[in-house]
Amino acid sequence: MTKNETIKCNSIIHTASAAAAGVGAGLAQLPGSDSIAISAIQVGMIVSLGGVFGIELDESGAKAFAASAIGATVGRTVSQVLIGWIPGIGNVINATTAAGLTEAIGWKIANEFDDMTN
Repeated sequence: MTKNETIKCNSIIHTASAAAAGVGAGLAQLPGSDSIAISAIQVGMIVSLGGVFGIELDESGAKAFAASAIGATVGRTVSQVLIGWIPGIGNVINATTAAGLTEAIGWKIANEFDDMTN
Protein backbone atom coordinates (compact mmCIF):
# COMPACT_ATOMS: atom_id res chain seq x y z
CA MET A 1 0.00 0.00 0.00
CA THR A 2 1.44 3.35 -0.98
CA LYS A 3 1.71 6.21 1.49
CA ASN A 4 -1.06 8.09 -0.34
CA GLU A 5 -3.37 5.04 -0.24
CA THR A 6 -2.64 4.57 3.46
CA ILE A 7 -3.53 8.21 4.20
CA LYS A 8 -6.79 7.95 2.25
CA CYS A 9 -7.71 4.63 3.91
CA ASN A 10 -6.88 6.05 7.32
CA SER A 11 -9.26 8.95 6.77
CA ILE A 12 -12.09 6.77 5.42
CA ILE A 13 -11.77 4.13 8.14
CA HIS A 14 -11.47 6.57 11.04
CA THR A 15 -14.46 8.59 9.83
CA ALA A 16 -16.57 5.44 9.51
CA SER A 17 -15.41 4.21 12.94
CA ALA A 18 -16.34 7.52 14.57
CA ALA A 19 -19.76 7.42 12.91
CA ALA A 20 -20.31 3.83 14.07
CA ALA A 21 -19.29 4.82 17.60
CA GLY A 22 -21.83 7.64 17.58
CA VAL A 23 -24.62 5.34 16.46
CA GLY A 24 -23.54 2.63 18.90
CA ALA A 25 -23.48 5.05 21.83
CA GLY A 26 -26.78 6.65 20.94
CA LEU A 27 -28.72 3.42 20.56
CA ALA A 28 -27.07 1.27 23.23
CA GLN A 29 -30.17 0.77 25.34
CA LEU A 30 -32.09 -0.73 22.41
CA PRO A 31 -30.23 -3.99 21.60
CA GLY A 32 -29.93 -4.57 17.87
CA SER A 33 -31.40 -1.20 16.90
CA ASP A 34 -28.07 0.10 15.67
CA SER A 35 -27.23 -2.84 13.40
CA ILE A 36 -28.80 -1.46 10.22
CA ALA A 37 -27.20 1.97 10.62
CA ILE A 38 -23.77 0.54 11.43
CA SER A 39 -24.00 -1.89 8.51
CA ALA A 40 -24.81 1.01 6.19
CA ILE A 41 -21.79 2.92 7.50
CA GLN A 42 -19.56 -0.10 6.93
CA VAL A 43 -20.89 -0.68 3.40
CA GLY A 44 -20.21 2.97 2.56
CA MET A 45 -16.72 2.62 4.00
CA ILE A 46 -16.02 -0.44 1.86
CA VAL A 47 -17.25 1.27 -1.32
CA SER A 48 -15.00 4.26 -0.52
CA LEU A 49 -12.03 2.00 0.16
CA GLY A 50 -12.60 0.31 -3.18
CA GLY A 51 -12.33 3.72 -4.81
CA VAL A 52 -8.89 4.23 -3.27
CA PHE A 53 -7.65 1.12 -5.08
CA GLY A 54 -9.61 1.65 -8.30
CA ILE A 55 -12.06 -1.13 -7.48
CA GLU A 56 -15.62 -0.25 -8.40
CA LEU A 57 -18.15 -1.75 -6.02
CA ASP A 58 -21.88 -1.45 -5.79
CA GLU A 59 -23.81 -2.04 -2.59
CA SER A 60 -24.11 -5.79 -3.13
CA GLY A 61 -20.39 -6.11 -3.84
CA ALA A 62 -19.54 -4.17 -0.71
CA LYS A 63 -21.90 -6.36 1.32
CA ALA A 64 -20.07 -9.44 0.04
CA PHE A 65 -16.78 -8.07 1.31
CA ALA A 66 -18.42 -7.11 4.60
CA ALA A 67 -19.70 -10.68 4.95
CA SER A 68 -16.11 -11.89 5.03
CA ALA A 69 -15.71 -10.00 8.30
CA ILE A 70 -19.14 -10.82 9.73
CA GLY A 71 -17.81 -13.00 12.55
CA ALA A 72 -16.79 -9.86 14.39
CA THR A 73 -20.40 -8.79 14.80
CA VAL A 74 -21.16 -11.85 16.92
CA GLY A 75 -18.90 -10.56 19.70
CA ARG A 76 -20.46 -7.12 19.44
CA THR A 77 -23.95 -8.54 19.73
CA VAL A 78 -23.02 -10.58 22.80
CA SER A 79 -21.50 -7.58 24.57
CA GLN A 80 -24.50 -5.42 23.67
CA VAL A 81 -26.99 -7.94 25.07
CA LEU A 82 -25.00 -8.53 28.25
CA ILE A 83 -24.16 -4.96 29.25
CA GLY A 84 -25.19 -2.63 26.43
CA TRP A 85 -28.50 -1.81 28.08
CA ILE A 86 -26.86 -0.34 31.22
CA PRO A 87 -27.04 3.46 30.91
CA GLY A 88 -23.63 5.12 30.74
CA ILE A 89 -21.46 2.02 30.84
CA GLY A 90 -23.44 0.34 28.07
CA ASN A 91 -23.18 3.44 25.89
CA VAL A 92 -19.40 3.58 26.24
CA ILE A 93 -18.92 -0.14 25.67
CA ASN A 94 -21.29 -0.24 22.69
CA ALA A 95 -19.59 2.80 21.11
CA THR A 96 -16.12 1.37 21.68
CA THR A 97 -17.07 -2.02 20.29
CA ALA A 98 -18.78 -0.54 17.21
CA ALA A 99 -15.79 1.70 16.47
CA GLY A 100 -13.22 -1.04 17.07
CA LEU A 101 -14.97 -3.55 14.85
CA THR A 102 -15.51 -1.00 12.09
CA GLU A 103 -11.82 -0.10 12.27
CA ALA A 104 -10.80 -3.77 12.10
CA ILE A 105 -13.13 -4.51 9.19
CA GLY A 106 -11.88 -1.42 7.35
CA TRP A 107 -8.22 -2.35 7.57
CA LYS A 108 -8.93 -5.99 6.72
CA ILE A 109 -10.77 -4.92 3.57
CA ALA A 110 -8.16 -2.26 2.68
CA ASN A 111 -5.43 -4.90 2.88
CA GLU A 112 -7.49 -7.30 0.76
CA PHE A 113 -8.02 -4.59 -1.87
CA ASP A 114 -4.30 -3.80 -1.82
CA ASP A 115 -3.47 -7.48 -2.35
CA MET A 116 -5.97 -7.68 -5.22
CA THR A 117 -4.40 -4.75 -7.06
CA ASN A 118 -0.75 -5.70 -6.55
